Amino acid sequence: MPLDASRNSLVLPILGLLVEQPAHGYDITTRLRERYGHLSVTRSTVTSLLKALEKAGMVSPRLPERVGNRPPRTTYELTAAGLADFRHKVEAGVRDTQAASVDFVMAVAYVGILPIDQAACILDGRADRLDHELAALSGLPDGDVLEVHMLEVAYWRTIVATEATWIRTLVRRICAREIGWPTQQTDQYGSAEA
Repeated sequence: MPLDASRNSLVLPILGLLVEQPAHGYDITTRLRERYGHLSVTRSTVTSLLKALEKAGMVSPRLPERVGNRPPRTTYELTAAGLADFRHKVEAGVRDTQAASVDFVMAVAYVGILPIDQAACILDGRADRLDHELAALSGLPDGDVLEVHMLEVAYWRTIVATEATWIRTLVRRICAREIGWPTQQTDQYGSAEA
């Protein structure tokens, strides 16, 4: 897959929608717009990304089908490599992305693809990392600088602290089985799937 396509913020949710069910580009575009209003989604971008994902072996096309008077549409489904890549992207996005980032939001949206214990562990590790970031922010010199010149630090402390608190609450709820989790099954390739 071309480097620019693999880094596109739509790749993760496109793969996520294909985990839910095979779909054609128009359907994926519509579902992305409905579910993720904060993302900029065009049909041409989705089509280009699907072709790049196909070339990379992440998705495979079915023969185009005509429904009614509509033009034939190619439905795509996730491959075993696509599912593995999706899981890797979710894990890395939950673990490594910056606080309050769209990349984290997209990754946590699909954290249910991971086994429940793994998801809880990765989220807990993220909360620990955010606690360290918050401690570093607390050590920034702001006593001898006018508060108005440090508003961004106070803002970022609040954002990081809020995300860490939210994650710890989420981990507690996951561990207490308060949140329904997909049953992990083994797919035809021997890897777990939701």
